[in-house]
Amino acid sequence: MLTLRGIFSNSYIRRMCAVACKKVEENPPHIPVMATEVIEQLKPEENQTFLDMTFGAGGHSRKILKSAPNIKILALDRDPKAHEYALEFAREYPEQVVPLLGRFSELPQLLKERNIKFNSVDGVLFDFGCSSMQFDIGERGFSISKNGPLDMRMDGTRFPDQPTAADVLAKASEEDIYKIIKYYGEEKQAKKIARVIVEARYLFKNLTTTEQLADLVNSVSSDDYRVDKLQRHSHNATKTFQALRIFVNNELNEINYGLILAHRYLKIGGRIVTITFHSLEDTVVKRQLLGNVLENSANPLPLKYSSVTYSINNDIVMGVMDSNWKSLHKHVIVPKYEEVEINPRSRSAKLRVAVKVK
Repeated sequence: MLTLRGIFSNSYIRRMCAVACKKVEENPPHIPVMATEVIEQLKPEENQTFLDMTFGAGGHSRKILKSAPNIKILALDRDPKAHEYALEFAREYPEQVVPLLGRFSELPQLLKERNIKFNSVDGVLFDFGCSSMQFDIGERGFSISKNGPLDMRMDGTRFPDQPTAADVLAKASEEDIYKIIKYYGEEKQAKKIARVIVEARYLFKNLTTTEQLADLVNSVSSDDYRVDKLQRHSHNATKTFQALRIFVNNELNEINYGLILAHRYLKIGGRIVTITFHSLEDTVVKRQLLGNVLENSANPLPLKYSSVTYSINNDIVMGVMDSNWKSLHKHVIVPKYEEVEINPRSRSAKLRVAVKVK
């Protein structure tokens, strides 16, 4: 007769945990883009340490951990939900995963607290942009297709004073809204969209939901049907949403500083792998790998509505300007056709690889 003690034996619990972990791996909340290519380019070896700057749901980190024995992962993410996944991951891989909650600009303090020095990491991975977890939860305010509050803060409520997308649209001038949409969204109809957003304040009320903004942008768009690079249908408000997300989260400056920090923490001969999803991100990466680094060089706008919580150390900036990266590929690596068919969100991804040589 099976006893209650037998049902909850250690071996049974371990089997159930293994099944649960396998299900999570088979049905992840976010599918890692170009995971095979990441491993091929990072070339993990036994006892190495890797800094995953955009942990997400841990898809890339899991592949890295499985590629060689005794690998250590420093798992950074600014999103509290992603940090929860990192904490679960650390329980699955005790002594191998160090969960870190924070923006790129918070990394020095986080690593200092853990006694991790400059020039001590074997590889760094960046997977920029939004994750499926953020797009798929309407309450986060990133999605055009799922109605929710017009929030878009990747940090969630960690910084209560950080303006939301709704705050920006309610308080910014028409000229500033135009610049945000034009520069960060590369939207050709930015002037028309900025005008109707400001007019909406007086006609009815401030925009507070993603559905309201998407419908408003759609109503003034002269494009009856937009398509992306793969000729798939694209909503008229896609670029406007992208622009607001980048601005609210100070993304380009964070990327700029994150790349500077990656160079400082990498060992000589260490590798950096970056995955970008639009031209603004990719431009920042290309500048860095060519040594063209200036404080705030990535950002054409004054961030008077953004919560800038860091000041870049000038010595760090100058150190990177004197640095030397060696790119390992003449051209970017892009997803295979089969991956794009399975995961359409990978369609615009570009992977770059470089080695720190100085």
